[in-house]
Amino acid sequence: MALSLYVFHLFYKFKVLVLFTLCLMVLWATFSYFVDSRQDISKAKNMVEDFRKVTSLEDSQKEEKIESIATVPTVKSFQGHCPALSPYLRGASKLTFKASLTLEEVQKENPQVAEGRYHPTECSALQRVAILVPHRNREKHLLYLLEHLHPFLQRQQLDYGIYVIHQAGSTKFNRAKLLNVGYLEALKEANWDCFIFHDVDLVPENDFNIYMCDRQPKHLVVGRNNTGYRLRYQGYFGGVTALTRDQFSKVNGFSNNYWGWGGEDDDLRIRVEMQKMRVVRPSADVARYTMIFHKRDHGNEENGERMKLLRQVSRTWKTDGLNSCSYKLLSVEHNPLYVNITVDFSMQPKIS
Repeated sequence: MALSLYVFHLFYKFKVLVLFTLCLMVLWATFSYFVDSRQDISKAKNMVEDFRKVTSLEDSQKEEKIESIATVPTVKSFQGHCPALSPYLRGASKLTFKASLTLEEVQKENPQVAEGRYHPTECSALQRVAILVPHRNREKHLLYLLEHLHPFLQRQQLDYGIYVIHQAGSTKFNRAKLLNVGYLEALKEANWDCFIFHDVDLVPENDFNIYMCDRQPKHLVVGRNNTGYRLRYQGYFGGVTALTRDQFSKVNGFSNNYWGWGGEDDDLRIRVEMQKMRVVRPSADVARYTMIFHKRDHGNEENGERMKLLRQVSRTWKTDGLNSCSYKLLSVEHNPLYVNITVDFSMQPKIS
């Protein structure tokens, strides 16, 4: 009996020892788990912190990159080209002409224009365009044209310059020869791609009438208010026309022999057709102009010789034009809104 009790007691102690050992093992495992978990959490925190530092560094680098791009001065040669159709176009506008308008007001409205020149800062213009305006005794008309034409051209994102060619003296007005002079003098200042030959009394109504040259000579005045917005006649090529440098030199420019009103635009059309080129036009709903009312100027009477001259184009165009344009250059003034070129012509020759 005593032996049995002793064995039972011994077995009991063994069970308690085993149970105690198991408890210790459980406690140790639990402790190790928490220690490892804390280390893992710490590692995770460190990883998150490192990730935050990396992303913060990347963000700061991006910000620095963006800031550096923003602060670098615009270099035109690295700019993208302007779109074929500017996002600033408004379409048809109702034109008004304020009687009290001053040159200072027009200058104030066009602060980015300097010496008649402008180019877009946000992109590289598709063409460099010279606007040539023949002029004599039409100061108010010129003011109205400048008022509307500058913002019109800026909305088209053009790199442009406006040249006003003023005929001094008392000889009859010679629009065509003045335009030849404008072409020759403008090329002394810049390598223009396109030339717009523009009457001073015609103001464009719709800025979708793009003042750029085409693959063919372009006539921009399909209609105007004083003709019910219809083409004046079949073959009309006057008012506002656009030719590239190559196109204009190919026809030897305008004739220099049209003194007084009429004929020179038909002469140019004949020259264009003789060179196997054809006249293109924008759509009639876009190529609309307002003609500022005026009486025929003294010294710009109708040219009675024009029909005779037109019959001679085929045999005279090679020797009558840019290559024979003689003139006395009196001055070239770079005004804020335009370049003023003043010339004097000797008395017109007799037509044989």
